[in-house]
Amino acid sequence: MREEICFFNKDTLIIKPPKKSPLLLRMVILVFAMVCGVYIYSICLKQLSIHTKTKLLNIQLIGRPCPDDCIKLSEIPYVHYPKPETFSRAECKHNPVQFFAIVSMQRSGSGWFETLLNSHINVSSNGEIFSVKDRRNNISSIMQTLDKVYNLDWFSSASKNQCSAAVGFKWMLNQGLMEHHKEIAEYFNRKGVSAIFLFRRNLLRRMVSLLANSYDQYAKLLNGTHKSHVHTPEEADILSKYKPSINSTALITQLKDMEVITAKALEFFNSTRHIILYYEDLIMNRTKLKDVQEFLKLPQMVLSSRQIKIHKGPLSDHIKNWEDVNKTLSATAYESFLHADY
Repeated sequence: MREEICFFNKDTLIIKPPKKSPLLLRMVILVFAMVCGVYIYSICLKQLSIHTKTKLLNIQLIGRPCPDDCIKLSEIPYVHYPKPETFSRAECKHNPVQFFAIVSMQRSGSGWFETLLNSHINVSSNGEIFSVKDRRNNISSIMQTLDKVYNLDWFSSASKNQCSAAVGFKWMLNQGLMEHHKEIAEYFNRKGVSAIFLFRRNLLRRMVSLLANSYDQYAKLLNGTHKSHVHTPEEADILSKYKPSINSTALITQLKDMEVITAKALEFFNSTRHIILYYEDLIMNRTKLKDVQEFLKLPQMVLSSRQIKIHKGPLSDHIKNWEDVNKTLSATAYESFLHADY
């Protein structure tokens, strides 16, 4: 850029400053505008991001009322928030519920075990619901019954309604469970139902209990009333006086059949979330009940039952043809059944 020099007369000299370039000025203005634009855009983007995160957080809180750290990822399929049609869960609607089924065989301690569970303030176990044949006529009636139970729309004396943390029932192997095992196992996996297997190690004692209970259905030893379970020592003493006679010829075959049925049940439902319990272990080690409460994600409580054991002491006191039974099982895989007591 050059300066322009003008002479107005002989004695005067004027020097004019150089002209400013319009291109430079435009460049300065453009850069300034770009900087301001980037700054404003960054502020807006930051505010938009915060707003979006807040909305997402609110959605997560509504969908999962329980904090992220209280439910493990692997446990989510087994945590439910039922919406019953027959009542409102009110303030408990955000409390998660576990679905379970006690899978067992008659006279294996399942009645006593269920009373223990129901002594927990947050458990509703609704009894042997498939003892009624109409409910297990076909797989459709079974599914409808299951849906009603797990939607908390099944009412029984054990129902704790809106504040249940675990809901289920007892299911005997001979009540449609084995016939429709494939569909039921799929239902358990799809609906997130946990299976509690409860069996008896000493199958000979189970057989004594079965025969005695079957006899009392007709004899009605307690003042003309049949009772499968009793709550006083006096009642237990009356029922235990009956001594069944066992077919020693068919005994080993019958014991093997019981073992096969148990093994098949465990195989059929191996894909489900489950726990395996034995009556004898629960009797001898009450810490097993803590394992059950942990399995159902329940707050730990001391569980209790009013039921009284009927056949106490050695089996020789409860079997009419004890000598025949003792001779049949001695030196076999079932010899331990003769001596076990608890």
